[in-house]
Amino acid sequence: MNEPARIREVLETAETVAVVGCSPNPARPSHSITLYLMENGYRVIPVNPGHRQILGERCYRSLSEIPSGERVDVVDVFRRSEYVAAVAEEAIARGVGFFWMQYGITDPEAARKLEEAGIPVAMDRCILVEHGRLGIPARRRNAVDGKNVAFPGRPVGGRGI
Repeated sequence: MNEPARIREVLETAETVAVVGCSPNPARPSHSITLYLMENGYRVIPVNPGHRQILGERCYRSLSEIPSGERVDVVDVFRRSEYVAAVAEEAIARGVGFFWMQYGITDPEAARKLEEAGIPVAMDRCILVEHGRLGIPARRRNAVDGKNVAFPGRPVGGRGI
């Protein structure tokens, strides 16, 4: 858990991030960090049962509601720790590539189950902070095939967070 090399690898290779607890409120960290991820070339799938759309993207009520054909490389969780176990179970059932719990969010038992299922975990870490700290370059989506391409330079956005 929280292995720096694995965190770097996932941030460099992931294309799609499901943000559980994403908010339409620009004052909320889940909103600004989702926007940062989008600005840095990740495809974002918002997950929040109270909304139909966030930041121009269709919003799903749960991970299990995301169509099975949609690839989910990372699940980034912005829910209180007591809700993590249920999200982790959905992530295991879906077979996601990586499970990320933001600052202040911890559930060692859920982390253990995820890792036993072969899903690496970052816990009590901020994906924006790690992305910037590691100097992961921004990527842009290729208009022709939708794949991410490297964009030389520093990460985009994130000031004031």
